[in-house]
Amino acid sequence: MLFVRPGRLSDLDALEKMARAARPVLHSLPHDRQALEARVALSEDSFRADVDFPGEEFYLFVLEDSATGELLGTSSIVASAGYAAPFYAFRNDALIHASRELRVSRKIHALTMSHELTGKSRLAGFYLDPSVLDGVHARSEALPPQAAAAAAHLLSRARMIYVAANRRRFTSEVFSLLLGVTDDAGVSPFWEAVGRRFFGRDFPEIEKISGGRSATFIAEVMPSYPLYVPLLPEAAQRVLGEPNPKSLLAYDIHLEEGFEPDRFVDIFDAGPVLTAHVDRSACVTHNETRTVRETAEPRHTAGAPRTPETAAESAGGAVAAAGASQVPDTQTYLVASNREGEFRCLLAELPADESEGATLASAARAVLEVVHGDFVRCVPLHRRAADPGEAADDDADVYREPSAGRSSVRSASAAQGARR
Repeated sequence: MLFVRPGRLSDLDALEKMARAARPVLHSLPHDRQALEARVALSEDSFRADVDFPGEEFYLFVLEDSATGELLGTSSIVASAGYAAPFYAFRNDALIHASRELRVSRKIHALTMSHELTGKSRLAGFYLDPSVLDGVHARSEALPPQAAAAAAHLLSRARMIYVAANRRRFTSEVFSLLLGVTDDAGVSPFWEAVGRRFFGRDFPEIEKISGGRSATFIAEVMPSYPLYVPLLPEAAQRVLGEPNPKSLLAYDIHLEEGFEPDRFVDIFDAGPVLTAHVDRSACVTHNETRTVRETAEPRHTAGAPRTPETAAESAGGAVAAAGASQVPDTQTYLVASNREGEFRCLLAELPADESEGATLASAARAVLEVVHGDFVRCVPLHRRAADPGEAADDDADVYREPSAGRSSVRSASAAQGARR
């Protein structure tokens, strides 16, 4: 069973391995072991701290397989982006150039270096092991076709459930920076047109040493005057605000949570900046508090043929992880607990109606560290479509299961674009 929990110092070896495997580099997970240890220690302190407003806190989460203890991914939240130094991005402004005499009125886009995102809470550091994205991970059976996408949803959206449950720790608006378009060699058309002109270095090199988007050299070297978009090469214009193909699943996950593209783009590769008002995010508007109830446990005799149900259990809760309910009138939910300050989140099948109960198997209760009568937060993995016979309101906030095209399981690297 896959679940999300806070990272801890005992995870250091696994986190170091993930930090070195991640491409592009994860600024939230330094390669240097001593710096990484300090980062994890900061996260532990942040989870324990009594916080009244966001500051230097950093929250690191890991995706664990309860059957093996193996860590399969990581994600994080920065409570206040650019807390120690401004967080830079390009603001895409629309300027009107007009002449009555010539009867000309043109809207021209211009990019201006900005630090307006400084101080806002930021989702960062997303990494999911390629073996999960390939549909199988070590010492476990093959996962169902939709399980990789569901695992990515779990690892990403668990952060917003934590935000929803701990509002004082974060700002009212949260943003996320996704990878921009690059070729197979890591060459960014936007960087070649802009960044290289000022830095004189390759994009991956600057990406590695920048430490995020708060390095002082960004303000020292990048242009302080607006860049008129029509003057950029066509290749650079085409990628403005466009997610890397590796980011498409991450992009869709953010949209389902309630994030929207903003007028900002990444200052290095022009990748999209997505923002969400926490009050309007799915993990707030569709958040239910339910009471834990016990369920009868399926029995499996040693040596007996494996049924789809028992196979699902050993494959990490496959029915739930697949993200598509197999039982009528049930739905896959993100289920989170925070007993004694220990946050846990997993996927489980629950009644689709607004039931007051959350009937959980013993394995799920053990992972969540809850018992009968405890409260858990429940958020639908995907919001249900209206029944065919029902007329939906024009303004109804209805989400459907991702289509087989844009939002379903993608290539083995499809979820890795939730950047840095």
